[in-house]
Amino acid sequence: MNLKKGLNLIFINMKKSLRIIYYNIFSHFYDLFIALHSTDKQGKLRNYLAEKIGLKKGNRVLDLCTGTGSLLLSLEKHVGKNGIVVGLDFSRGMLNVAKSKMSPYKNIYLIEADASMLPFKEGVFDAVTCSHAFYELKGETQKKALKEIVYILKKGKSFFMMEHDVPNNLLIRILFYIRIFSMGSKKALNILKKEEKIFKNYFSFVHKIKTETGRSKIIIGTKV
Repeated sequence: MNLKKGLNLIFINMKKSLRIIYYNIFSHFYDLFIALHSTDKQGKLRNYLAEKIGLKKGNRVLDLCTGTGSLLLSLEKHVGKNGIVVGLDFSRGMLNVAKSKMSPYKNIYLIEADASMLPFKEGVFDAVTCSHAFYELKGETQKKALKEIVYILKKGKSFFMMEHDVPNNLLIRILFYIRIFSMGSKKALNILKKEEKIFKNYFSFVHKIKTETGRSKIIIGTKV
């Protein structure tokens, strides 16, 4: 390995470490931020997403970048005790918060891992979700994550990505753009406006629906 490649690898690892530290700290405020941003303080939005998936008893579902696990309980209601719900995140701080919520549930599993290197076999999940976190996946990480999602989904099954639309409230809109532009303005705008186009590079069928609140959207990509 030459010096340039070595320095680049060190820089990438430092950036990842800093992101993990950021999310470990953010875990203490994450649920409140999402509730304010989506105007969904009672969690109805999570239930709406879970209902749209069409899960059945005994199904397996993965929530990617699960954060504090806010979606997991809604998913568990649909798969039942014989189903499996997995929440995956690279932030131990986020997972520690999630763990405190999931302790009564024996069929909910939390895994610390990178979204671009999923530790699962091919075709094992009936659905994959990602709620208010997809924009956090940058560059090659995002591309690899989408390839991994396609790999672990069963044929005919779908990836459900729920994200914020641009909010009306000025303060929340400022926070929204700070989050988006932290990725770099060009990449941020491409993701914000072209989610369906990006998904079509990986999924055979893609469509978009608005949530009941109108503050979020769901992009659905289906593996054929």
